[in-house]
Amino acid sequence: MKKLRKTIYLKIARFLGRGKNGNAVPTIIAENTMVKGNMNSTGILHVDGIIDGDVNCEELIIGVKGAITGTVKAQSMYLYGSLQGQAIADSLFIAQTARLVGDASHKTIAIEPGAYIEGRCIRSKPELTVVEGKSAASHGTLRSRSVVAE
Repeated sequence: MKKLRKTIYLKIARFLGRGKNGNAVPTIIAENTMVKGNMNSTGILHVDGIIDGDVNCEELIIGVKGAITGTVKAQSMYLYGSLQGQAIADSLFIAQTARLVGDASHKTIAIEPGAYIEGRCIRSKPELTVVEGKSAASHGTLRSRSVVAE
């Protein structure tokens, strides 16, 4: 069964990795592995082991047996295991098997019934960009530079 699961992970990873940043296979922290320190990745990180430190990546999957203690920053985050610390993600999914102790900052969130959350879920505001020659106000009070929410 474990071999089948690994094969499925690799096939999905190869499919997802096409045309993005060239990484065909995600970084996998296996079940019996413990990492102490911060991790940075420009690709996908799948954690089935334990990380004691901050994580910064494009996509993070914390498996059912995975655990992270620290601050996590990712564009997409899928939490099936345990996170103790702060989660900062554009898109956040929390499964019923998940345990989140700490605050979560997100743009979009999905929480399955039964998920354990001890902390706050805070919706982050849209990023503000400066657009030349356009007004943020409907009356046109700002003409040369204005701030527009995307």
